[in-house]
Amino acid sequence: MAQSLSGKKVAILVENGFEQVELTEPKAALEAAGAATQIISPQQGTVLGWQSTNWGDKFPVEVPLDRASAEDYDALLLPGGVMNPDKLRMNPKAVQFIRAFFDAHKPVAAICHGPWTLIEADVVEGRKLTSYPSLRTDLTNAGATWVDQEVVVDNGLVTSRNPHDIPAFNRKIVEEFAEGVHERQTA
Repeated sequence: MAQSLSGKKVAILVENGFEQVELTEPKAALEAAGAATQIISPQQGTVLGWQSTNWGDKFPVEVPLDRASAEDYDALLLPGGVMNPDKLRMNPKAVQFIRAFFDAHKPVAAICHGPWTLIEADVVEGRKLTSYPSLRTDLTNAGATWVDQEVVVDNGLVTSRNPHDIPAFNRKIVEEFAEGVHERQTA
């Protein structure tokens, strides 16, 4: 990963039940490229991961969602898991936080079930993306073009299907986050 993210600050928005590897591996790749990352959540204190079929580890919430502002970050990472995005899309503050990145043309990355939140933020119409296959109908009904590929990039929006796609996802998020603002990254 030749791109440098030195000086870049990345928000990682999660709720309890995020797919743990979809946070830990991209977070490590971003930090290895020089980015500073912060876990943001509506939860206070810690947030609980999910490891395939069981609860995972606890992670410290570095910034409560109530105090987070998209203005303070250069990019946004949205891990998947089923519970995590389902809870986030029902939280108006989380939805507003996500939409603010698109309004500011900042890069966003979502993996697995993470794109569910993008539907609620009303930012997928006319976009090409991928996700866990069960979201295909939801995304196409929201106006997106869904494709079955390991990673899809659409003007600053990076999406992948599942944990098996993480190596390709990580390469593309580092690349897109290094590029910074994308003029066509609009809601």
